[in-house]
Amino acid sequence: MDVQLTLDTILDRAVDMFPDRELVTKLPDGSVHRYTYADAHDRICQLAGALDEFGLDDGDRVGVVATNHYRHFELYFGPACSGRSIHMCNMRLPDHHFVHTVDDAEDRIIFVDPGLIEKVEATAADLDTVEQYVVLDDEVPETSLDPVTDYESFIEGHPTAYEWPDLDEDAEYGMCHTSGTTGLPKGVPYSHRAMYLHSLMCGHVDANGIGERDVVLPVVPMFHANGWGLPYAATFVGAKQVFPSVHTDPESIARLIADEEVTISAAVPTIWLEMAEFLDENPEVDISNIDRLTVGGSAPPESLIRKYDEEYDAPIIQGWGMTETSPLGTLSTLRKEAADLPPDEQYAYRAKAGLPVPGMETRVVDDDGEEVPHDGETMGELQVRSPWVTDHYHGRPEENEQSFTDDGYLRTGDIATRDEMGYIDVVDRDKDVIKSGGEWISSVQLENDLIAHEDVSEASVIAVDHERWQERPMAVVVPKGDADLTEDDLDDHLAETFPSWWLPDVYEFVDEIPKTSTGKFDKKTLRERFDVVLEADEGAQQ
Repeated sequence: MDVQLTLDTILDRAVDMFPDRELVTKLPDGSVHRYTYADAHDRICQLAGALDEFGLDDGDRVGVVATNHYRHFELYFGPACSGRSIHMCNMRLPDHHFVHTVDDAEDRIIFVDPGLIEKVEATAADLDTVEQYVVLDDEVPETSLDPVTDYESFIEGHPTAYEWPDLDEDAEYGMCHTSGTTGLPKGVPYSHRAMYLHSLMCGHVDANGIGERDVVLPVVPMFHANGWGLPYAATFVGAKQVFPSVHTDPESIARLIADEEVTISAAVPTIWLEMAEFLDENPEVDISNIDRLTVGGSAPPESLIRKYDEEYDAPIIQGWGMTETSPLGTLSTLRKEAADLPPDEQYAYRAKAGLPVPGMETRVVDDDGEEVPHDGETMGELQVRSPWVTDHYHGRPEENEQSFTDDGYLRTGDIATRDEMGYIDVVDRDKDVIKSGGEWISSVQLENDLIAHEDVSEASVIAVDHERWQERPMAVVVPKGDADLTEDDLDDHLAETFPSWWLPDVYEFVDEIPKTSTGKFDKKTLRERFDVVLEADEGAQQ
């Protein structure tokens, strides 16, 4: 029987089987909002009706600028189940990138949190496709956005039942843009079929193993890469979900874990590094109900994995993925042969990117496109293929030709090894990309802007290690002539284009930047020369 794999069936199953299972949100004011899958379904139906009344056509996209909360959850399903598409907007992008993503998606409506209105206000004059703003609250604060209404008024009066249309599983249900590390962000479209299968995989015992008995806390932001798929996977199995909204500080997350009996959570390493410090200072806080913590965005140090094992009995599972992979690709679970090894060797495996999750095909190839030996030592480019890996970028034919092989593999640009047991170890990334606290910063764009300064002759930006944020940018600058150039001058210059957390933590003024044989800046030499680790109190993320 040809049954379409669509998101409305995921939602309907949760409502049919687990109508009273809770969805919990810690609201910005500190109060807690609770309702059920049945309650959420009624409001999702109202949202779909409101989109109809607005005149949103099949396939149209709505932009969402929001943290993790119950109204955002409703937007994960309302547009998609009624034949439209949710565009997950990353408010941490520089303004010109944010404008590009909205224009590229042709969003007709923007749903925005009250606390994030300033970001949208700052760019609204350039958002040519947007016809309506909806504030995700029960009232509209003072704002220059126009026309604007609040979410509760937008959905009010619409029926709490809705007949979902016959959806094509290959139709787009959502879009997320990459972080623009090598140019303007690229739109990655997701199909219903892709997310349906991704959700099934997340529940697999050899992946995240999410089941209806779990309590799921996605700290990873829902505004990027499907919240790593957790809201959909948890809904599929009817698990209780907990949303932190703006409360992503260590104490709030720890209290939520303890109070709501959370069993699985996911976040970038910075969250769990800060959590460890908090737990050391507050030993009375008990997070022993946590069964596993998924870490992505950048690799957690092995010492952190050991600490959570030994002190909190909360195993950390590292994951690797990309916006293009929906995003889960590998997880550092232990297969039987690895689990039988001595503890030190087990930790070495758990510090790798891990095993491809069920359904994900991987290969590591050399410059000639040939697979490298599975010896855990020979490096090559990691390429991946699966039903939930996108097969194209939105409106970017030149990128499609460069990024996908003739047999359907995505060229990730990551340098990796693969061993005889199938473990992938990502040993290097594109040298131009800096991963700070799980967010990406483009060194190339910073370099271009630095070089545009009238008193700069040359500039190169590299990543340096940071105790808290894993990586932070360092700028190596050659001033022009006798120019009296200061760090403040360059910070002020960059701040005109980039958010504060993109700005370099360290500037080094030099007479010359080393070059490669092809005339490029020799970043390998710079990394060796400036091999430093910044302390936790140096620099700032956001």
